[in-house]
Amino acid sequence: MSRLGTYTGTVIVRAFQKAGWSISRQKGSHVAMEKPGQEATLSIPMHKGKDVKRGTLRDLIKDAGMTVDEFISNL
Repeated sequence: MSRLGTYTGTVIVRAFQKAGWSISRQKGSHVAMEKPGQEATLSIPMHKGKDVKRGTLRDLIKDAGMTVDEFISNL
């Protein structure tokens, strides 16, 4: 398993877009993403100048039905 780094919200959104997720809406500093055929909606924090914490990112990857290696390959 690859080691998961810390990334900004913008980088994370781009990686999920490569995996087929699309931005459905944004409210404040959080972007909601959806994918056809998936029940989950991902809520990605987009706080200026801050990286998303590893635990939060792991939860997002798990909710998306992906592995860490699949996510890293989309970066």
